[in-house]
Amino acid sequence: MHIPFLTSDLHRELDLRLEKVRKEMLSDNLDAIIIASSANMLYMSGCIFRGYVYVTHDRAPLFFLIPPSYADNTDYCIPIRKPEQIAGRLEEDGYGLPRRLGVEFSDMLYSDVERLKKCFSNSEIADASMPLRRARMTKTPYEVGKMREDGAHQAAAYSRVHHCYREGMTDLEFQIEIERVLRLEGCLGILRTAGSRMELNLGSVICGDNADNPSPYDFSMGGEGADPSLPVGADGMTMKPGTTVMVDMNGGFNGYQTDMTRCWSIGEVSELAVRAHDCSCRILHRLEEIGRAGLPVSDMYVAAVEMARAENLHEYFMGHAHKAGFIGHGVGIELNEMPVVMERDHEPLQAGMTIALEPKFVIPHVGAVGIENTYLVTETGLENLTPFPEPLTEI
Repeated sequence: MHIPFLTSDLHRELDLRLEKVRKEMLSDNLDAIIIASSANMLYMSGCIFRGYVYVTHDRAPLFFLIPPSYADNTDYCIPIRKPEQIAGRLEEDGYGLPRRLGVEFSDMLYSDVERLKKCFSNSEIADASMPLRRARMTKTPYEVGKMREDGAHQAAAYSRVHHCYREGMTDLEFQIEIERVLRLEGCLGILRTAGSRMELNLGSVICGDNADNPSPYDFSMGGEGADPSLPVGADGMTMKPGTTVMVDMNGGFNGYQTDMTRCWSIGEVSELAVRAHDCSCRILHRLEEIGRAGLPVSDMYVAAVEMARAENLHEYFMGHAHKAGFIGHGVGIELNEMPVVMERDHEPLQAGMTIALEPKFVIPHVGAVGIENTYLVTETGLENLTPFPEPLTEI
C-alpha cells in the first residue's frame, strides 16, 4: 500500500489540523500523542495505513509504517515491524521520550493500549481520545467542502429513491435497491462510527411497525433488523399501504459523511402521521432560526421537545415504545461525533461544527416520520448541507 499524503496537496490542511490537535494536547497537559485508530489516522494524515502517527508540540509528526504500508523516502516516514521499535527510533532521531503520552483509550483494543504502555514504560500514559474528538469537532473549510460534496451526492441518490419501489416488495428488497443507487452514485459503502458497539451496514430503512422495535445501538430509530446478529433496521416485512418508510442511508463518498433522513408514504396515511411529519419540519426550521455559535446544544433539544409537546405529539417524539434521549449529533469522519444534542449536554455551538439534527416521531401501526439534515454552524446561523424536499409524499 502506497501512502499518498507525502505528494498530496493537503500539507496546509494537515497543518491546520495539527494546530488544533496541539491546542487540545496543551489543554490536557500531553507532551505527545500516538495515534492508531482509523478515524484519527485519516484526520492526521489524509489516509489510512498500518502503523502509527506520533504528534508532539514542536516537531513535525512522525509516521511509523508497518509493512505492507510504505511511502516515498522522507525523514518523517519510518518503517518499523512492531510498536516496540518506536521508542528507540524517537531517541535516535532526537525526539526524546514524552513525560506524558496520550493514547486512544476509547478507540484501541485494551491489549494494544497495554502494549504501548510497555513500550513507553517511563512515560505517564493518559487518554487522548477526548482531545482528538474535540479537535475534530470543528471542521476546516476543506472538510466542510468535502461534506458539501457528500450532501450533493446523497441528495442525488435520494432523488431516485421513488424509482426503487415496487408494489409488494419487502423493506429489505427496497433497501438493497437504494444501496445500489448509492454505490453507483459513488458511496464508499462504509458508515464509520465511534464506539465498539455501533454497527450498521449502508444505513437504515424502516417501515411500519418495525419503527417501534428498539435496537441495542444508540440510534434515534431502531428496527428489528434481518438477523439477531445485526438487530437494527429493515426486518424483511412486506411494505403495505397505509404505512410510512423512513430512509436514513449512507452519505459517505470521500472519507467524510453527511446524515440525511427523508420519509415517504405507501398510499395514504393517517392524519396523525402527516401532522407529526409536518411538526418535524417545523421543529427543524425553528432550530435553523435559533442555532448559531454560542448557543448551548441543550437549548436546541429543549426547544424541540417543547414544540412537540405544544402540538400534543410528545408521546411519539423520538420514539414511542422506545425513546432516544437526543435529537442530533456531530458528524464528520465518523457518523457520531461531538457534540450530542441532548438535554444534559451544555456544549456551546462553535462556528465550524457540523451537526445532524433529526427530530423524528413514531406513530403506532403507521411508522416513523420526520426528517434529518446535516448543518454547518456559523456565527450567524445554521447552513443546511443536505438540502432536499421535505414533505411526506406518496412513493
